[in-house]
Amino acid sequence: MTRARGWHALTAAVAIGALVLQTVLVFQGSSVLVEENPPTLATRLIRLVAYFTIQSNVLIAIATAMLARNPDRDGTGFRSLRLAGIVGITVTGLVHFFLLRPLLDLEGGSYVADKLLHMVVPALAVIGWIAFGPRPRVERRGIEVSLAWPIAWLMVILIAGAATDWFPYPFLDYDEKGWGHVIAVCIGITALFGAVIALYGYADQKLSARP
Repeated sequence: MTRARGWHALTAAVAIGALVLQTVLVFQGSSVLVEENPPTLATRLIRLVAYFTIQSNVLIAIATAMLARNPDRDGTGFRSLRLAGIVGITVTGLVHFFLLRPLLDLEGGSYVADKLLHMVVPALAVIGWIAFGPRPRVERRGIEVSLAWPIAWLMVILIAGAATDWFPYPFLDYDEKGWGHVIAVCIGITALFGAVIALYGYADQKLSARP
């Protein structure tokens, strides 16, 4: 239990630190992803929250902070939060590594924030889930929330993109990539979420109970 508390506390601290660092960079006018002419501060902050990376890191920070106090925490709401967070951060790491990493040319604080949000926090979160759980915790409601959240996020981003001509990730820009490409990407992302959810559901039953 002591090791579980320590690992969850470390994960929460790194996630919170990375989120704070990225927010400070936004206040300073640094780029979020790649923007040559940053808009107003209010717009930058709204766009920051629109990134799936930020949302998944927030969920992980909340869930692991709760687990740092009680590694055996349970409850219907917590189960949904925990599964959505671990699924979201796993997809965040995979999409970043295979789709976004080759597009980025960051340095300084932006480089550090990028690596923390996209690589370090996902690694800590997944290792923590495998080693310390808690599990079994995967149930139908959590699965529904974990799949509904990214689908809702995609819909909001595409609708907002039509009004603002801004997309948090280049592979969702249908003006540049075309609708065929974007639809294929959305189907692929949804399938990826389904596969990751299924994987965690299977592991939740097959791995030994934790704590």
